[in-house]
Amino acid sequence: MSPVNHKHPLRTPLCELLGCDYPVVQTAMGWVAGSSLVVATTNAGGFGFLAGATIAADRIEAEILRVKELTGDRPFGLNFHMFQPNAQQLLDLAVKHKIRAVSYGRGPDKKTIGRLRDAGIVCMPTVGALKHAQKAIEMGANAITIQGGEGGGHTGSVPTTVLLPQVVDAVQVPVIAAGGFYDGRGLLSALAFGAQGIAMGTRFLMTSDSGVPQATLARYLATKDAEQIRISHLIDGMPQRMIPNEYLAMLEKASPLKRVRIALSLALQWKAQTGMTSGHALSVLWQALREDPASVAQTVMAANAPMLLQRSMVEGKPAEGVMSAGQVAALIGKLDSCQEVIEGIVSQAQQRLQQLQQLQATQA
Repeated sequence: MSPVNHKHPLRTPLCELLGCDYPVVQTAMGWVAGSSLVVATTNAGGFGFLAGATIAADRIEAEILRVKELTGDRPFGLNFHMFQPNAQQLLDLAVKHKIRAVSYGRGPDKKTIGRLRDAGIVCMPTVGALKHAQKAIEMGANAITIQGGEGGGHTGSVPTTVLLPQVVDAVQVPVIAAGGFYDGRGLLSALAFGAQGIAMGTRFLMTSDSGVPQATLARYLATKDAEQIRISHLIDGMPQRMIPNEYLAMLEKASPLKRVRIALSLALQWKAQTGMTSGHALSVLWQALREDPASVAQTVMAANAPMLLQRSMVEGKPAEGVMSAGQVAALIGKLDSCQEVIEGIVSQAQQRLQQLQQLQATQA
């Protein structure tokens, strides 16, 4: 990509905050957003988040250093969850390596966010409701990614076109729009709503740089009906958008008792894989019960989801795991590189902006 024009019409204050060329963010998809994808995104002018929640504790620092080396030390982000056993390690590494931004969902507390902010790190959680955005800012977040109901994985019921202006009007920090974005038209519309950029997961998953096995990508490419990419509550009791497959069909037919047995089995596998102690697992559940009993199901899923995603995204067994996807997966017909994706988004957004300006000029 040619050197960026720092006065181009799509450049927003978010670009300055994150240190990227274009206001396009790649989200931290578990088992997908490793160093290779982050490098490809960053070198193309976007801002990539490394999925720290699914990278082994003994490999995470090497992944961070690899991104720094292959991007010429350009800024990028790190995602983490406070419930993971090595959360403190990730926080320490973020400070040590001067990571530009961190993303997260539930947690961390004000003290932890304060430490990150004091180190010059942008705290950029993802939320799906106005009240959650306001709470995150109260805790110290200085940028917010909002995800509308069209997005993949855990998602809310409010569509992006309703949630985005609602949050933009209510907060004073930069807002990044997610859920339903994949091209330049989406970027321009998000900016028109008042967002400072867009964040995309599915669009970056469906690239030649994602490293997702071909068998799984073939399932994504074969999905042509957005209505098929639906929300299910069967995985953990929380709404989660995914591409239906044999595994989900099995859960739909299974008894509640069988689903509980499956969940516990997966949780034990995740506990063993991460080295989580029984004491830590119990403390996570106890904290969830104290803070928000309704979030316990989602906390349990924190142990289940990585195992189910791993089957699809790492092992290449899409029939046996979970394929999180935003509805835009049905609109993506081929696997471009990250550079082609970002170049295409920027070019199309600029063309549409020029067309609008020309239309305005003819009516003046």
